[in-house]
Amino acid sequence: CHGDGRVPRTDTVEVRIPQGVPDGARLRVAGKGSAGLLGGPPGDLYITIHVEKHAFFRREGDNIEVQVPLTVTEAGLGAKIEVPTIDGRSLVRIPPGTNSGQRLRLREKGVPNARTGARGDQYVEVQVVVPRPADERVRTIMKELQDVAPEDPRKDLFTKAGV
Repeated sequence: CHGDGRVPRTDTVEVRIPQGVPDGARLRVAGKGSAGLLGGPPGDLYITIHVEKHAFFRREGDNIEVQVPLTVTEAGLGAKIEVPTIDGRSLVRIPPGTNSGQRLRLREKGVPNARTGARGDQYVEVQVVVPRPADERVRTIMKELQDVAPEDPRKDLFTKAGV
């Protein structure tokens, strides 16, 4: 005991980790720390939480962010698609004319706040996947689309750049 009245020992302590606790949070378990000096009361045990990263879902505070691929037709015409959430699946309406990189919000599909219990949101960033015109029919349809809708998304590019 080295003269301070304490003997080292190891104990197992059950700890309830609140839902939604953020990475780096510290939990205090009263009276479960080291024994007090000369028979005094034990101190508190402090636990630092490390939340493991997920391969698909990315957490930003109480919000969840995901990237979901869309076909050109889904992005152009609009669609209803299923996306993964931390609770399972959810139906998302893709508005017509959706661009790659656009973010859609699913209210209250994020992580519960550890203090208030209010849920964050889930943000779905869409990534439009453009097909390679390997098939002659696809190439013909893409050329027809180019003729019918000859938009130039770069028309003001050099004006904005001042070049």
